[in-house]
Amino acid sequence: MVAGALCLCPPLMVAQDTIPTGVRVGLTYDPSTRPGVFVTAVAGEQGDSVRAMLARDLDFGDRLTVISADAGPPPSGRFNYELYSKLGASAIVQASVTPQGSLHLAVHDVAAKRVLNVADFAFNGAAPLSAEWRMAVHRASDEVERWITSVRGIAATRIAFVRDQRLWFVDSDGANLTPVGVGGIALSPAWHPTARYLAYASMGDDGTHINVRELTSGQTRRIRSQGGTNITPAFSPDGSTLVFSAGDDGTDLFAVAPFGSEAPRRVTFGRGTPTSSPTFSPDGRRIAYISGRLGHPEVYITDADGTNAELLTESPSGDRPYRASPDWSPDGRAVAFTSQEGPNLQVMVINMRDRKIRQLTGDARNEDPSWAPDGRHVVFTSTRSGAKQLWVLDTESGRTRQLTRGAGVARMAAWSPRMEQP
Repeated sequence: MVAGALCLCPPLMVAQDTIPTGVRVGLTYDPSTRPGVFVTAVAGEQGDSVRAMLARDLDFGDRLTVISADAGPPPSGRFNYELYSKLGASAIVQASVTPQGSLHLAVHDVAAKRVLNVADFAFNGAAPLSAEWRMAVHRASDEVERWITSVRGIAATRIAFVRDQRLWFVDSDGANLTPVGVGGIALSPAWHPTARYLAYASMGDDGTHINVRELTSGQTRRIRSQGGTNITPAFSPDGSTLVFSAGDDGTDLFAVAPFGSEAPRRVTFGRGTPTSSPTFSPDGRRIAYISGRLGHPEVYITDADGTNAELLTESPSGDRPYRASPDWSPDGRAVAFTSQEGPNLQVMVINMRDRKIRQLTGDARNEDPSWAPDGRHVVFTSTRSGAKQLWVLDTESGRTRQLTRGAGVARMAAWSPRMEQP
């Protein structure tokens, strides 16, 4: 048994080896490789579940190679670092669930033969395996990834999406599928940068409306309508502005303070053409959106006040030119969007520096991309499993994984910001 040979380990807390607060930590390794990480057996209540979640989260981050082995008993004694090195491990993750109700973590640097960092992550009284408990483990995973690679992970996030005309949440690992509890037909969810609020469009007999829901209390306020159609909301990066598409004869973009009483102001003037799907640049200065002013939908960008509009994409000549659903990456480097490519829709990305377009998908029908907070992963709707479900793509390696399963069409995904400690 591999783990039986690996149970020569020090206690979790080795004070003289920990890193002072504020000091940047990380392993030294070839950036063209993915450092190996071994997650040891976890002591305490629900230790097996914690170990499985930590390993899965680190794997899904696509920056580390998780080394699988029989966990064996929780480690004790001194680490045999040379043995871990022979297994390909650059780092060792050691954890325990404490009687005080927290997750205690230590990460070991195998090459340096020392503890890289140590921290505790509180469960805040959450019941084991509950959504709040799981999110605490995800936060721990994200910090482990940051300690090892200097890049924070994205496990502590959720994806909002539409299934059967209702809003749902699912954790980034595909677990904890939960209805939002919004009545009626709902469309186009959009996260506030604090992850405390969700904007969405609702459909009724009197048209569509934009709503902002406070997720903890469930309180919902309706934004003042601008005609019969009000769809595709998006928050600015600082959360002070909500932009959405509205109108009767054609649509334009309107901006409003989501928690104020002022009337929305018009941002674009499409002269009767459809304009929709706004998405902000990370600095809040520009907006990408879809407009049909050329007779078919393309992606445009404009200053946040509606000035200096320009065409961002231009479809090659064809029978059905079509672009839709833009989403500006959190690092500002690219805009992902949906494009008609041959008989199917595909997810594309345009580099904002040189305007070069790259196709990210090719199997089946793929649409509605939404970036993760790391600017590396996107979630999108795909028919590659036979029905429309959500999939996650690592845009650097091309690796994909299925996020949702089961009956019903999953679409209009929106990846949340990181869920910070409450």
